[in-house]
Amino acid sequence: MDRIILHCDLNCFYASVELLSHPDLQDLPVAVCGDPTSRHGIILAKNEPAKRFGVKTAETIWQAKKKCPDLVLLPPHHDLYREYSRKVNAIYDEYTDLVEPFGIDESWLDVTNSLHLFGGDAKALADTLRERMKRELGLTLSVGVSFNKVFAKLGSDYKKPDATTVISRENWREIVRPLPVGDLLYVGGAARKLLSQYGITTIGELADCSVDMLETLMGKMGVQLHEYANGLDTEPVRSRYEAEPVKSVGNGTTFPQNLTTREEVHAGIAMLADSVATRLRHAGLYACGVAVTVRDPEFKDRSRQKQLSSPTHLIRDLTDIAIELVHELWKSPAPIRALTVTAIHLVAEDSAYEQVDLFTANAAPKREKQEQLEHAMDRIRGKYGSGAIVFGATKTQKEEDPFP
Repeated sequence: MDRIILHCDLNCFYASVELLSHPDLQDLPVAVCGDPTSRHGIILAKNEPAKRFGVKTAETIWQAKKKCPDLVLLPPHHDLYREYSRKVNAIYDEYTDLVEPFGIDESWLDVTNSLHLFGGDAKALADTLRERMKRELGLTLSVGVSFNKVFAKLGSDYKKPDATTVISRENWREIVRPLPVGDLLYVGGAARKLLSQYGITTIGELADCSVDMLETLMGKMGVQLHEYANGLDTEPVRSRYEAEPVKSVGNGTTFPQNLTTREEVHAGIAMLADSVATRLRHAGLYACGVAVTVRDPEFKDRSRQKQLSSPTHLIRDLTDIAIELVHELWKSPAPIRALTVTAIHLVAEDSAYEQVDLFTANAAPKREKQEQLEHAMDRIRGKYGSGAIVFGATKTQKEEDPFP
């Protein structure tokens, strides 16, 4: 028996919540944005009138104002958005215990085993949810109904705002295949650009591709996208109360001023690596790889990642490898607006110990000393606060720095 999955997407969520307190602005172009004085001056959300002017999420305020000079800007209230997200998910919980949030404003619902309790008609249930959102919370909802998660999400994106789209076994080829390949879940800008170089611009063209070719181009992700395009997604809807395996631990920040010197960049990396390493240790995880992203003042991102010779959760290790990766992407004095350091390919403590012993037997005493030092730092911070002690200079910040 096919599963029955709904994907519910709140329309213009941040903006819609803000407009509940500003009904007089309902028909005007409105955007929620970060604070320009703290260098977070980008559009976080916009309402339908702003969309019609071409205002886009994540563009700068000045770009949006250029398109729409009369755009009304409102500050964000993230606590309020979380409160409304909880209210929305509480409504979903009345229909199934399998509710998986996808961000703050989207959720999948698996109603396969509960639909009979609510009339047995999936489209009617989706329409009921839309009506309840408007009546009880003042928000509108787009809902996709399908037999897997990927197609359900395509359905919620297909018609907006305030609509229900059913993608069934009978009609999915007609609806899905002509859609741009970028509409498919997890096909980002880089993947879309790569696929277009090989003449793949629609989901149908992706579905008809050779799996071997896609695997050669994109690795395992290519195989997965081919399955998605052919309606073969079998990923379950996870209850939000079910712990999901941690796949990465990262931290990024936009700096108050652009970084232009090695000293500034190294200090920024060390701060981020410290945070990531601390979170790894608290979670009992080790990183087998590190990724960094460098953003310039024009919001252009460049990334690098590297597999480690042995797992680690030490600040010194993460800092050194992150500095090495950043120097592959950046040369002083080119300005850096933001940095992100991410621990990837995570393993649990038990399996990490075996690999550490195997690859670093000669360095074991030194590593053990460093482990003791950083665990001591964790205890001090736990007692006196995160700012009580900071990690000192790493080897790449001393005279033997390999990046003169």
